[in-house]
Amino acid sequence: MPDTHRTRRFGRDVVVIGGCGRVGLPLAIAFADRGARVGIYDVSQAAVAAVNSASMPFAEPGAAAALARVIAGGRLSASAEPSIVGTAEHVIVVTGPAGDGREEAGGAAIAAALSRCARYLTHGQLLVLRSTVPPGTTAEVEKLAADLGIDVDVAFCPERVAEGCALAELAELPQLVSSRSAAGLERAGRLFSLLTPAQVPMSPEEAELAKLFANGWRYVTFAMANQLYMIANDRGLDFERIRGGLMTGYPRAAGLPAAGLAAGPCLLKDTALLADTCGGFALGRAAMAINEGMPGYLVGRIEQRFELPALTVGILGMAFKGGSDDVRASLSYPLKRLLAARAAAVVCTDPHVRSDPELRPLPEVLDRADLLVIAAPHPEYRRLGTVKPVVDLWNLLGDGVLA
Repeated sequence: MPDTHRTRRFGRDVVVIGGCGRVGLPLAIAFADRGARVGIYDVSQAAVAAVNSASMPFAEPGAAAALARVIAGGRLSASAEPSIVGTAEHVIVVTGPAGDGREEAGGAAIAAALSRCARYLTHGQLLVLRSTVPPGTTAEVEKLAADLGIDVDVAFCPERVAEGCALAELAELPQLVSSRSAAGLERAGRLFSLLTPAQVPMSPEEAELAKLFANGWRYVTFAMANQLYMIANDRGLDFERIRGGLMTGYPRAAGLPAAGLAAGPCLLKDTALLADTCGGFALGRAAMAINEGMPGYLVGRIEQRFELPALTVGILGMAFKGGSDDVRASLSYPLKRLLAARAAAVVCTDPHVRSDPELRPLPEVLDRADLLVIAAPHPEYRRLGTVKPVVDLWNLLGDGVLA
């Protein structure tokens, strides 16, 4: 870190509030791996203990080795004591949904996080908001700081990385930086220059909307693909064959994604936040109905083809996306509930998820199930070696027609 007068007042360069989670921990590791002195404040005692013992609380490619390096080098430590917030020049606030991803986060979550450590904030710090927030939240935090009587700069620098690519994308993606003051903008830019030289300065209001727009646009795009999948599938046609054909040599169709269970802790939440706070966002509400309705559509089509009350159904993949161990907002669980109400039995498996004690090994599910449903496109499922019928929304096996 650059050795400034302000930095010399503090024992650390950065403290990440909420820094043991899937957004905060890769960020903390990345800063520490580039030489910064980093602290983490997190309310989860178990996660704090795991980090301090150089054990990742979740899967993230490349993070385990980097965490071991920075712990061994004394550049990263975690604490459940809020007083650690006062030890760093830069305080980064990371909050987010803890359960299924559908509860509202943002301004209320940031206010709650800051309330636990507000008395330890001190003059001269840079307070960086990192999570998705409703429009106007940065201004609210500026007022909160003023009401506390502390002289801090406030910045909003949203995260934009994909789970499973966090460490790579922190260095590769341009960082949106915003602050009301020239000093805050300069300080935020200098901080994130440790990770990436590519930065895009904005006003706080522009950056708040930019983050929401990004996930809203992606979610609507996935809904378009899912709606087209339904149209093709209802006619007995393979959507993937149609998609591949129209994309061949035709660059204007290059952005059409494959169909699938569009889920995760950010896409739905951010789209709902836009719909609730920004004048309706009718496209977003339609997208939510389509994407959240995919489990019901699949079960309806399965019922038309199979005698569900007589069958045991095996669900393959409970994470919200392929290769992940994260079940937050996963649509595999609504799918499981719908099938459990109609089938003789439902058994589930996932090679990555460790948080669900009801999951069974894949060989057991393949043996017990009469019908298989691929709910998460884990690469392990590309060669199942079974003659049993498979519902393959993701087209992993190359037969994209459900019924």
